[in-house]
Amino acid sequence: MNLLSIIWNPDPIWFTIGSVSFRYYSILYVAGLVAAYFIINKLVMREGKPRDFIDKFTWFIVIGLIIGARVGHCLFYEPGYYLHHIAEMLLPIKQMADGSWKFIGYQGLASHGGAIGILIGLYLFCRRYKVDYLWMADRLVMPVPLVGVFIRFGNFMNSEIIGRPTQSDWGIVFQRVDMLPRHPSQLYEAICYLIIFGVLLWYYHKNYPNLLNGKIFGLFLMLVFTSRFIIEFGKEVQEEFEEAMTLDMGQLLSLPFIALGVWLFFFRKPKADTITVSDTNKPSAKK
Repeated sequence: MNLLSIIWNPDPIWFTIGSVSFRYYSILYVAGLVAAYFIINKLVMREGKPRDFIDKFTWFIVIGLIIGARVGHCLFYEPGYYLHHIAEMLLPIKQMADGSWKFIGYQGLASHGGAIGILIGLYLFCRRYKVDYLWMADRLVMPVPLVGVFIRFGNFMNSEIIGRPTQSDWGIVFQRVDMLPRHPSQLYEAICYLIIFGVLLWYYHKNYPNLLNGKIFGLFLMLVFTSRFIIEFGKEVQEEFEEAMTLDMGQLLSLPFIALGVWLFFFRKPKADTITVSDTNKPSAKK
C-alpha cells in the first residue's frame, strides 16, 4: 500500500455498558444536537423570547428529527424490508433469527427524512405557540450545518457513506469495505457544512436586526443541498437499486429543497408584517 494512503479501520463502538453498546455515531449525533440547542437558545434569548421558549421548541424538533430521519431511511432506501417489519422501523430494535428481539439503536438515518421531520415539527410548534414559521426557521437552520459536521464524522468512524475509488495511490482505505484508496466523502461534506455554518452566522449578524424572514432559511437550503448534490457524484451508491440511476436517491431528494431555497432567497415577496425581526410576534401559549 502506498504511503499516500491511510488505512482506516476503527471500531465503531466506543464503549459498552452491559449489553448496550455506545457507538461513535450515536454519541456524535447527540453532541451535535446539544451544540445546536445552545446556539439556538442564545439566538432566541438575544431577541427577547422567554427562557422556556427553546425548551418547548426542542421537543418538537428532536422528535420530528428522529422520526423523520428513521422513517425516511426505511422508506427511501429499504422499503421492501421495513414495510414488512414496521416495529423495527419505529423502534431501535431488531428481530433475530431465533425470534428474539435485540436493542440495536437506530442504525439507519436519512438526512432528507430528518429535514422533512424537522419542518413538520417546526410547523406544529409554530401553530401551537403562534410563532412566525419563517422567523423560527431562520433561527433553527443556523446551527444545523454544525450538526451535519458531527454526523459526517460519525459516518467516517463507521466507515460508511464512503467515496468512490480515487484511481490513484492516495486516499483513505476503508478496510472494513475493501482495500481501495477512496475519497473521504464524509470529510468533504463535513468541511462544506462547517463553511456553510460560518456563512449563515455571518449573514445573520450582517443583516440583523433588519433581517428579512425566510432569507437565512432559503440560503441554508440552497447551500446545504447544492453541496450535497455535488458531493453525491463522488460517493458510492448506498443501495443496489441506485446503480442504474443517473442521479442517486440523495440527489433526487435534494432538488426540491434547492428549488425551495432559491425561491425563498431570491423570489419570495414577504408580507409587510414579516419584514424584520422586530415585526415578528412573540409566542403565546394556549391557556
